[in-house]
Amino acid sequence: MPAYVSRPHTVFGDHKVTTGDIADDIRAHHPGHPRLGAILRVVRGCGVDTRHFSRPIDAPTVSGPAGIEDRAGAAFADALSMAERAATAALHASGLAGEDIDAIVTAHCTGWALPNLDVGLMDRLALRPTARHLALTTLACAGGAQALIRAADMVAARPGSKVLVVAAEVISSVYNHNDTSIESMIYKALFGDSAAATIVTGTPLGPGIAIEDSLEYVLPDSLDRYRGRIAPDGFHFDSTKKALSAADDVLPTVLDWLGPYRADFAVVHPGSPRIIQDTAAALGLDAHAARHSTATLAAEGNLGGVSVFRVLERTHDEPPADHARGVAVAYGPGFTTAALRCHWQS
Repeated sequence: MPAYVSRPHTVFGDHKVTTGDIADDIRAHHPGHPRLGAILRVVRGCGVDTRHFSRPIDAPTVSGPAGIEDRAGAAFADALSMAERAATAALHASGLAGEDIDAIVTAHCTGWALPNLDVGLMDRLALRPTARHLALTTLACAGGAQALIRAADMVAARPGSKVLVVAAEVISSVYNHNDTSIESMIYKALFGDSAAATIVTGTPLGPGIAIEDSLEYVLPDSLDRYRGRIAPDGFHFDSTKKALSAADDVLPTVLDWLGPYRADFAVVHPGSPRIIQDTAAALGLDAHAARHSTATLAAEGNLGGVSVFRVLERTHDEPPADHARGVAVAYGPGFTTAALRCHWQS
């Protein structure tokens, strides 16, 4: 039986930052960088016009000199606050109270904390103490799709369950001027801070996708393609040149899994213009079909694990036809892939 996903609700960081702001900040902190001109050109061409940070760009925990303790504490506090707001909105929209929720699945990797979002939200949302809880803490950009997979598994295992799924990321925590490679400069401009929440159930609470099947895949020998690093000066996000082709390397596996299935719409992780374009093309879809991913990247940036929820939220604004066939695809570090085969339930 399908698992039904209610309309997600997304909350953004309080501070809107333009790509011009990012370029000015890079120029101010790295005036003598030997490749400054190339960096600024790439930053302006990364596909992101604006993004939201949970704190001002000149805050000590963003472009300032704060160390790991302050950055980790600020990131988790802001993630928890946004997560609570997103979850409250999702519960209200579905006509549910915290006590109605049987399980919570959270995705968060940009601030280190024990306990994590799952336990932190149980008190804030007045969930039952006996509600099942699962925190996904290392999945990054694949976290949202992976959380939906885990929620669908819970619904299948315990029919009648209502599972709250929440993702929250403060990716501005990796904005660090000690990182001076071109890749790290791109990441300064690529990411945004946000949280989103939805409810997964065995019977629909309203229109949305119905998950029919899922795929999880880890690309062999890909540990270094995207990876996180912790140092005294904060969190860092690193990648190699092989990362540029990683999505193309896993798409044949996604297509083998889909077989003859052909999608009418797609929810593609907006990791970059190339990721969106290559994934849509592999699925046999054009740029129009990927417009919600492209719009999310331009207006809000790569939101990490929250991205799939934001793209899905935009899809609700222009819903596909009833029973239209869909595919959701997200990618994460190492190189991991999470995909959903679904249809639209009006």
